[in-house]
Amino acid sequence: MKEIKDFLKNDRFAAMCGIELLLVKEGYAEAVMPVSEIHMNANGVMQGGALFTLADFTFAAASNSTGPAVGIHADMSFFKPPKGKLVRAVAKKMSQGNRLGGFTAEVRDEDGELIAMFQALSYRKR
Repeated sequence: MKEIKDFLKNDRFAAMCGIELLLVKEGYAEAVMPVSEIHMNANGVMQGGALFTLADFTFAAASNSTGPAVGIHADMSFFKPPKGKLVRAVAKKMSQGNRLGGFTAEVRDEDGELIAMFQALSYRKR
């Protein structure tokens, strides 16, 4: 899985957001992102787009862990703002056909509280 980690080091937006990929294994990935001033919206809470970026990056790692794939659909539900200084996403493969893969990613705050849920489809390239 080192090749996935090396490949995703080229994601400059994720790097700018401070995302760190912790673990990648077949159909699974974990990543963290700090909660900092650059991630805040006008209400002073973490921007939904920042949380989506973390979940999407983690999904990219998990979906590419078994071969080249691209995301073709994603949606996210937000439950509450995070507490603490770090958020963590865990992406898991739920289903894999010949071409389409279904994935979920849970985003939790430092206290382990579920703050958002991400669902996505990947398309496996030939």
